[in-house]
Amino acid sequence: MLLETPRLILRDLTDADVDALHRALGDPVAMTAYEHGFDLDETREWVRRQRTRYSADGFGLWGVVLRETGELIGDCGITTQRIEDDSVIEVGYHLARDHWHRGYAVEAGRACVDWAFATLGADEVYAKVRDTNLASMNVAIRLGMTVRRRFVTRYRDIDMPHLAFSVSRAAWGPDASGRV
Repeated sequence: MLLETPRLILRDLTDADVDALHRALGDPVAMTAYEHGFDLDETREWVRRQRTRYSADGFGLWGVVLRETGELIGDCGITTQRIEDDSVIEVGYHLARDHWHRGYAVEAGRACVDWAFATLGADEVYAKVRDTNLASMNVAIRLGMTVRRRFVTRYRDIDMPHLAFSVSRAAWGPDASGRV
């Protein structure tokens, strides 16, 4: 996979990306929604799981690379997720904290939502957001998403309230491609 935006390249993650991606996934602040930063083995497993998704589904979370420097700063992409009893197409994103507040999550997320509508023919794209994660809520809102429902996800023996944000193909509109 290769998606490009004015400032970013989204590409398949490789085993060589583990250390760079760990700057985001290993940071307990960046991973507050998960209640912990990943250890290096969990980050390796995360990359392995994305690579399995690429083979099985044709998509997953992709590495987010700065065009200007070639630095991998996190991941963003499309996955199939469960929200209660429903299987949904979801956009997800994790960025290293030193790259927050620059619009990268919105820029990458917008490219991924465009891709999901254009390539997968999705009727709706979701973002599962922990109800305490204001930064991710703001990204979802900037992607034109609104809250559709509340639900609880159980992770590591913790019940975590979430909000299901989504945007429909009709609301996204035919001119979505290339927006930043």
